[in-house]
Amino acid sequence: MPRPLILGLLIAALALGTARAEAPPPSPVTPALVEAAKQEGKVVWYTSVDARAAERIAKAFEAKYPGVAVQVERSGAERNFQRLAQEYGSNIRDGSNIRVADVIESSDASHFIVWKKRGWLAAYVPEDVAQHWPAAHKDPDGTFATWRATFSPLAYNTKLVKLEDAPKSFADLLDPKWSGKLVKAHPGYSGTILTATFAIARDIGWGFFEKLAKQRVMQVQSAADPPKKLAAGERLVMADGSEAMLHLVKEEGNPIAPIYPTEGTPAITGPAGVAKDAPHPNAARLYVSFMLSVEGQQLVIDFAGMRSIHPLVKERPDRVPLKDIKVMKDDPAAVESQVEEIKRRYTQYFRT
Repeated sequence: MPRPLILGLLIAALALGTARAEAPPPSPVTPALVEAAKQEGKVVWYTSVDARAAERIAKAFEAKYPGVAVQVERSGAERNFQRLAQEYGSNIRDGSNIRVADVIESSDASHFIVWKKRGWLAAYVPEDVAQHWPAAHKDPDGTFATWRATFSPLAYNTKLVKLEDAPKSFADLLDPKWSGKLVKAHPGYSGTILTATFAIARDIGWGFFEKLAKQRVMQVQSAADPPKKLAAGERLVMADGSEAMLHLVKEEGNPIAPIYPTEGTPAITGPAGVAKDAPHPNAARLYVSFMLSVEGQQLVIDFAGMRSIHPLVKERPDRVPLKDIKVMKDDPAAVESQVEEIKRRYTQYFRT
């Protein structure tokens, strides 16, 4: 029996932000689509997932569909957002096309609200999405669907900090004993951290960040960086970061472990979709179908350290069960409306 769609119940629905249209019918992967993709020869994927995991997923696709190469363009979600805006915002007068992206995904779900409003997404519904995705995780107009889900927990170096001494909550991070021993990522670079910052400020208050900034926190960019700083022993505790990268770094034999704070842990959803003016539209559709298939979703779990909402995938037994995690729900529409304010206030406190 398919496992319960727990994440569909825990994580808030993706806001749409535009008038409803009619989604296209589900699209199966046909020999004609595969052949058309091979004729195009490549697909360009804008992603903010860990580069090693992204390359592994890309290689699995290339092995399944020889003749279609995947060009992985990995950067922080906010950087990719800016890059796509440059591509679609340029006024091309000579008929040339500087648009590069075929498939886009982001750890900041609010990006898809903006991209949909601006008409930068193509409507395409893979069969798996039509059959298995809950309404909370697919656009009814068919322009995107949740590809990955994860959390932004706390964590600590288990070699340098005893379990009984590790913080159990966000409030514990304000203890003077952690001054100069914390690391966290930046919402101006990372979509994961932008969403997490919004959720923490909403549920706990901006006063928490004002006090945290006085703890001499090491500031890094990507949500993937704090677990690496823990593993290297450069800091003892991470104040935010990627649960997925935490798992990947831990699996390399590093002494780190997650902490799911008592106030709740920010949930992060990452949608994916086809760019409207994709230079390789057939390869883009084939790749999105692969990403959202059982095979592709299992890769998200096994090699990217993420969570999946697909009911037919197998969760890893070494992960903390969802039922044991108190969740701070995401709200892409609210994040989208407050992006600049979130970044402004954060910079005001952390001076970065």
